[in-house]
Amino acid sequence: MNRARTPWFRREMSAGRFALVMNLPTLLCLGLVLAYPVGYAAYLSVHRVGLGQLRRGEFAFTGWENYGRVLEDPLFWVAIKNTLIFTVITVGSEIVLAVAIALLINQAGIWTSRITRFLILLPYAIPPICNGLIWSFLYSFQFGFLNRILFTAGLIDDPVNWAGNPDTALYAVTVPYIWRTLPFAIILVHAALQGIPRELYEQAAIDGANAWHRFRQITWPMLQQIIAIILILRTAFAFAVFEEILAITQGGPGDATWVAAWYSYKITFAPPNNFGMGSASAFILTLMIAAIALVYLRLIYRRVTL
Repeated sequence: MNRARTPWFRREMSAGRFALVMNLPTLLCLGLVLAYPVGYAAYLSVHRVGLGQLRRGEFAFTGWENYGRVLEDPLFWVAIKNTLIFTVITVGSEIVLAVAIALLINQAGIWTSRITRFLILLPYAIPPICNGLIWSFLYSFQFGFLNRILFTAGLIDDPVNWAGNPDTALYAVTVPYIWRTLPFAIILVHAALQGIPRELYEQAAIDGANAWHRFRQITWPMLQQIIAIILILRTAFAFAVFEEILAITQGGPGDATWVAAWYSYKITFAPPNNFGMGSASAFILTLMIAAIALVYLRLIYRRVTL
């Protein structure tokens, strides 16, 4: 009876309804920022859209034609191959380096140093496009700092065109990307190391286990869950790399550094500006990333959590 007479705005709110109300502004912002553009891109992907049609707002429905044209384009598969190579190199290197560096700073006890934290986190604070521009100067064939160091050290006799050689360009782009994104993995691995009970290492040392056995039997199993998370996140981001490609090679030389995101960009914004085909290629890339994430979740993350 008392509840029926209480005004609705004075009634106690359930936890679920309270959570919905508190998250409603965020959901509305996400709807405006993400849902509408994604939905509009999906609409464009099944229509013939060029600059003329975009001005008039008259789009001819083509169904799956844009998707078929993307899948039949040899350059798209070159971009996918380059993307896979880029992803394997960058993600694999990040995990190995993150574990090694996190173990080093954890053993040395230098993480508490403000200078150490600043130096480790500095690359992650640099905007991707600025990072690409910095490394483009380092790679410069004529006045690049990298060539000067190698020449002074006697390791090369002539300057190397790191970003302009089709044989080295893709690998050259992986280095600045790893340098920028590595701190993210180091932070997560170091946090996981801090959560491992020290008693386990003490007991293993008493039992006569050396450093390698302690790592293999204690550290590595305890890190597998966080490494699985890093693997999923970094793969998704590496598959969509764009800024370093734009700043350093712009897809060149030739198609040596054409990756999936660069393919979508060029198809969309380079003449003849095929917005429908560009949107279709972006959705294909999204589906590929989602498929890879699902494979990781089923084969890796589930195994780790068992």
